[in-house]
Amino acid sequence: MYMGHIVLGITGGIAAYKAVEVARQLILLGHMVKVVMTENATRLVSPVTFGAITGNPVALELFEGPHGSMKHISLSREAELVVVAPATANILAKMASGLADDLLSTTLLATKAPILVAPAMNSNMYNHPATLSNIRELESRGVHVLGPASGSLACGEEGSGRMVEPDEIVESALRIMGMTRRLRGRKVLVTAGGTREPIDPVRFIGNRSSGRMGYALAEIAVNMGADVILVSGPTGLQAPKGVELIDVLRAEEMREEVVRLAKDCDVIVMAAAVADFTPSEVSRHKVKKDNIEELDLRLTRTRDILAELGKMKQKDQVLVGFAAETKEIEEHARRKMKAKKVDIMVANDVSSDDAGFASDYNRATIFFSDGGEMELDLIPKRDLARIIWEAAADLMG
Repeated sequence: MYMGHIVLGITGGIAAYKAVEVARQLILLGHMVKVVMTENATRLVSPVTFGAITGNPVALELFEGPHGSMKHISLSREAELVVVAPATANILAKMASGLADDLLSTTLLATKAPILVAPAMNSNMYNHPATLSNIRELESRGVHVLGPASGSLACGEEGSGRMVEPDEIVESALRIMGMTRRLRGRKVLVTAGGTREPIDPVRFIGNRSSGRMGYALAEIAVNMGADVILVSGPTGLQAPKGVELIDVLRAEEMREEVVRLAKDCDVIVMAAAVADFTPSEVSRHKVKKDNIEELDLRLTRTRDILAELGKMKQKDQVLVGFAAETKEIEEHARRKMKAKKVDIMVANDVSSDDAGFASDYNRATIFFSDGGEMELDLIPKRDLARIIWEAAADLMG
């Protein structure tokens, strides 16, 4: 599953080489990127470079292949956002006039997706009344115009006309798509999955946690710019790109890793379903069922990681807890939040089969230490993860 489908248009400005970094960042953030290059752009950067980065063939010709005449339609329909970087004076003029004489200009005319352009050209060309008029016309139609910046230009002159940096283009693209990078520069710790408490070498006490909520939290945090550590029990899930994964098995192993890492993190989200009890004794050999009608297990309570984190929480840290409940949800969640000094408590209603464990959806109410709350109906776990991170970012200012 991709975060979004983006068409990246590249025109024949010297800043075309910077578009390589734009494509790379968008791919790392989990987006599907399809590149469209004008003929002049290919003289500056090889299409092979963009094909290797995005994993998709670069679109070059309007009439390409047996169905090439419809290429602009498929691209325009797939796109959730079209980014043109660099945007030369020529492509801006085409857009303002509604001209469509190549694949990129035709795609721009056909799409209903938002369009972001990053102008790049000689300062005299940028300041020409025709170019400024074209930009004003595009802005009046809702096209997002980013820059240009001022500084040294490729022609050796100084002035307005530099394409803004790739980071700014990516940030603006995310913002237009309803995403943010509010966690940039923050270090966050997420726990996920259930722990397994061994009875013998082949049996364990566990729970139904799939780890999907924790992994969604880790993925969205990366997309929002955070440095993410994911401490995970066994899940069978693949760690999101850009996440530092630490695998653990038992509750005590998870506790040791979390306590070790917590002091250096801005936000800690305890989404894991940590076992409350563990067998007091673990058999060195498989317990045989022969002549055994009943097996008595003596269980010992595990240490409460969330409560320990609450006691050691630093002044500017944000601590997020989860409470999987089936009844009296608000009462249990608020009591747990207060007792464990949690800033945000996410209470999951796991009483139904369409949400919670082994589902991509959750029913949740988010409680805040200041007394506020946010009740959410059935919602994808990825969307819930974004809401949680936005709330954490609000607390951090």
